[in-house]
Amino acid sequence: MTLALAAGDTFPKLLACHARERGDRPALREKDLGIWQSWSWLEVQQEVHRLAAGLAQAGFRRGMHLAVVGDNRPRLYFALLAAQSLGGIPVPFYQDAVAGEMAFVFRDADIGFAIVEDQEQADKLFEILPDCPGLKRIWYDDPRGFRHDRREGLASYESLVGEGEAWLRANAGVLEAEVAKGAGGDCAIMLYTSGTTGNPKGVVLSHDNLVISGRNYVELEGLTDREEVLAYLPMAWIGQNLFSYAQWLVAGFRINCPESAETVLTDMREIGPTYYFAPPRVLEALLTQVTIRMEDASRVKRELYRHFMALARRVGSAILDGRPVRGVDRAHYALGEMLLYAPLKNALGMSRVRVAYTAGEAIGPDLFVFYRSLGINLKQLYGQTETCAAVCVQHDGQVKPDTVGPPMKGVEVRVLDSGEIVLRCPGLFVEYHRNAEATAEAKDAQGWYHTGDAGYFDADGHLKIIDRARDVGRLADGTLFAPKYLENKLKFFPYVQEAVAFGDGRAEASAMINIDVQAVGDWAERRGLPYAGYQDLAQKAPVVELVRDCVEKVNADLAADPKLCGSQIHRFVILHKELDADDGELTRTRKVRRRFIGEKYAGIVEALYGEAAQCAVEAQVRFEDGRTGTVRAQLAIGRAKTFAPAASRSAA
Repeated sequence: MTLALAAGDTFPKLLACHARERGDRPALREKDLGIWQSWSWLEVQQEVHRLAAGLAQAGFRRGMHLAVVGDNRPRLYFALLAAQSLGGIPVPFYQDAVAGEMAFVFRDADIGFAIVEDQEQADKLFEILPDCPGLKRIWYDDPRGFRHDRREGLASYESLVGEGEAWLRANAGVLEAEVAKGAGGDCAIMLYTSGTTGNPKGVVLSHDNLVISGRNYVELEGLTDREEVLAYLPMAWIGQNLFSYAQWLVAGFRINCPESAETVLTDMREIGPTYYFAPPRVLEALLTQVTIRMEDASRVKRELYRHFMALARRVGSAILDGRPVRGVDRAHYALGEMLLYAPLKNALGMSRVRVAYTAGEAIGPDLFVFYRSLGINLKQLYGQTETCAAVCVQHDGQVKPDTVGPPMKGVEVRVLDSGEIVLRCPGLFVEYHRNAEATAEAKDAQGWYHTGDAGYFDADGHLKIIDRARDVGRLADGTLFAPKYLENKLKFFPYVQEAVAFGDGRAEASAMINIDVQAVGDWAERRGLPYAGYQDLAQKAPVVELVRDCVEKVNADLAADPKLCGSQIHRFVILHKELDADDGELTRTRKVRRRFIGEKYAGIVEALYGEAAQCAVEAQVRFEDGRTGTVRAQLAIGRAKTFAPAASRSAA
C-alpha cells in the first residue's frame, strides 16, 4: 500500500500501481444471478484500457464529459477510470432521476457521450435527446431489451470494448502517454449538488481533492488492502465516490457490488464488510426491520430484547470506547453479546465491521447510540460535496452522539459570529461548473468556504452541527427552532419514515409526518386492523394515536434540553402520501425540500396553526410510469401533549 500511496497522484496512476504490485489480488466483485464474479487488479486495468481506447476511437478527448448512469456495476466503475485515463471528466447520475432532471445536467455539462446500465436508463436519455442535441453516443451494459433496438447512436458496451482493442493495436503507447499527462490538479469528476433550493450546481473536484481526502481517512483508520467494502450507494453521491472509489484506489482493498437494491442486506451478510459507510436513512431502515422482527417474535424474546437493549444503551458505548464499567455490568453485557448482540449484528451483516461511518445528513442521537451500544464502531463525519466529505470526523474513544468530532488533518474550521461554519481543507472543490458567481459566493477571497451550516465547537473542540443556517430560526417568543433536530428525533421511531417540522416565526412548532408503511402495516396486521393502502392506513384513528405517542415521547425528551425545550411539537398531521423525489418533495439523496413542501402544502401548514381537527388536501402526484394524477383526502390534525422542563424526567 505504501508504494500505491507514493506513486499515484491520479486515479489511473493508482490503478497502474495496484496492477503492478498486486495484480492477481481481487479488486472488485459483483454478484450476478446469485454468484459472485471477481476481477483482479490486473484484469481491471486491462478492461479500463480497452474501454478508454474505445472512447478515444469514438472521439472522446481530454476535458470532455462522460455521463455514467446506473446502479453500482463494475463496468460503470471502469467507465469512470476510462474517462479519467484520457483526461476526461466522468459525471455520474442518480439512477432514479427522472428524464427531466437529467436534461439540465446534460445541457449544463455539454455531455456528448454516455455509458448506461440498462434499457431504462437509455430510454431516459433518448427522451431528453431533443433538448440535448450535443448527446451523440450512448452505450449500454445490460443487453436485455436491446435485441431489436436500432436507434441511431446506441451501441453495446461489448462493441465499444471491441473497437478499443483494435485502437490499442494501432496506437501502441498512446493511452499510457495520456495517463502520464494526468496531474493531481486536473479535474477528476463532476458531481452535482442535490438542488434543495434550485437547479443543481456542478461541483468540480480534482484528483488531489479526492486522493488526499481518501488518504487522510486511510491513515486515520489504519485501513489496509485487506478490507472488504460494500459498494451500494448512488455513484453520483460524494460519500460513495470517497469511500468506495477514492479510498478503494488509495488503499487497494476490495469493493463488492450487490446484485440489486433488494438484495443488499443478504449480500452484505455474505460479504461481511470490515469497513462500512451508510447515511442515516439506511441505518433507520435497518432499525425498522429489526423492530418489526422483534414485534413479531414471542413474548419471551421481546422481553429479552428490551432487557438487553436497555443494558446496552446504558453501558455498551462505554465498553466500546474502553471506559470504566462495573464488572457485573460487563459480565451482564457479555451474556447479552452471546444471546442478542452477536446474532443481531450478524442479521445486519455487521459482524466483522471494524469501523463504520455515517454522514450525508444529521443522525438522530438515539439512532446513533443504538448501533454503538451493540458494539458497532459507528462514527460520524462531517463534510459536503464541495469538501469531499472530509472536514471533521470522530476519533476512537472520543465519540459523542451530538457532535461530528474535531477537524481532520489539514482542515481549518471557524465559526462566524452569525453561527455559520466556514472552512479551508485539502478536499475543497475547484469551482462550480460555468458558475463563477456561485463559486465566488461560496469561496471568499481568502479561500474560506461558506458551508451554509450553523454550529459551534464544544469544550473538547468537537464541532456540533445544529442545522442548515437558513433553516435555523426562532419561534415567536424567541425560542431556538432547529427543524432538522426535531425531524431526526421523530425518525428514530420505526413507525415514522419522514418528518417535516415547521415553526419559524410561529407561536409553536408543528410537524408533517410520513408513516413507514411496512412498520405500521405490520403493527396494524397484528392488531387485526384492515387497510386498503397507504392513504387509508395513515388516517386510521389507531395509527394517529400511535404517531401521537411518538410525538409525545419526543416532546418529553425535548423538555430536558434547555435550548430546545420551548420547541416541542404541539400539532401534527400524517400526510396522505409518501414524500417523493419524483414529486419534487425530496432530493435524490432523500433530503427534505422543506421550503417547497411548505409552499406545496400551504393549506396543511395553516391548518396546523388553526383549531380545526381536520383539513382537506388536493395534490398532484407522479406515478412510476410517468403519468400524473390528483390525490384528494381529509387529514386528521392531531394535538400532542407537551411537557414543562422541570417535569421532563418523570414524564419520559
